[in-house]
Amino acid sequence: MDVVVVGGGIVGLSSAYALAERGANVTLAEKGSLGMGSTARSAGGIRMQFSTEVNVRLSLASMEVWDGFADEFGVNIEHRRPGYLFLARSDGTAERFRADVAMQNDLGVGSEYLSPAEAREHCPGLRDEEFVAAQYNAEDGFADPNLAVQGYAEAAREAGADIRTKTAVRDVLTDDSGVVGVETDDERIDADFVVNAAGAWASRVAELAGLDLPIHPRRRQIATVEPTTPVPEDVPLTIDLDTGSYFRPERDGAALVGGQFGDEDPDVDPDAYSESMDIEWAATAVERAADCATYFDADSRIKRGWAGLYAVTPDHHPIIEETAPGFVTAAGFSGHGFQHAPATGTLVAQLCLDGEASLVDVSSLSSDRFGDEGGELVEQNVA
Repeated sequence: MDVVVVGGGIVGLSSAYALAERGANVTLAEKGSLGMGSTARSAGGIRMQFSTEVNVRLSLASMEVWDGFADEFGVNIEHRRPGYLFLARSDGTAERFRADVAMQNDLGVGSEYLSPAEAREHCPGLRDEEFVAAQYNAEDGFADPNLAVQGYAEAAREAGADIRTKTAVRDVLTDDSGVVGVETDDERIDADFVVNAAGAWASRVAELAGLDLPIHPRRRQIATVEPTTPVPEDVPLTIDLDTGSYFRPERDGAALVGGQFGDEDPDVDPDAYSESMDIEWAATAVERAADCATYFDADSRIKRGWAGLYAVTPDHHPIIEETAPGFVTAAGFSGHGFQHAPATGTLVAQLCLDGEASLVDVSSLSSDRFGDEGGELVEQNVA
């Protein structure tokens, strides 16, 4: 079985590894450098607190890999688990937390519904008077995406995958039977399957195959901040869900601060967007963080920052399917691609080699859910 994987981020590399490990002849084509699209610019979150069952199941299947990554891949990805703390300012959000925690508990996830005072026990700087409820899971955390890319890339190569950087796919080749390969700048590569793991570029790759997928490249920013009061390293990644603000501890008391603010969220050109942080956005991000916790105030220093891309679908869930004969899509994770990459790689291999995905029931993640009426599958826990 010959498979071409388009995209050298964490999802593409996980897919290449899972395919090659099962004996497929894999070529991965990345037009730039491995992991340097969206993966390297992510916050590295790994969590199980999602608002839909399918996302929780993707997290549970992925967590098995993240937990044993050093043993399987020989790379310490600095997986830290201070937890995730979601905060609610409104009664409506609080009621949704109750339902989310119940669903997560039913699936074996040890999430808890907390009062603001209980939440402050996990985040001592929390302005608990601003909130009405919280949800928390001590097993959530984050890891270093760049180290994970290295682990997957080396393992994929050792399994026999041909990993090619500086190799842009210019066309997806089809005949009456479906997809038959790709055309790069250098050559034609014949394939039984082409895997679209191109992240924010996924809709463009789909267009090469004559397909229309609602995957939108959206710009997101992160700032590294020196708080006025150092953030302890055991403080959870804390998300003020009603404002979209979040922060997490870095080393030596520093913090990463992020969030999407305002109603405007236009598509951007993934090849021509600003990778630099906007100072006005950073000032707002610190201001919002200060509304949430006492670690931050007007004297907190913004050290540096950057912008990356989310590949966003209308319901904030990925598309994982065989979209057309021989064309498998694994994209549109809406900011969750890093953490769900291990499960996704296995699912891609199953779609290509077994004809169906069995690790997780992803029937709800097919692109046909985006009809005129839309679907009921909407991920609410997004920042």
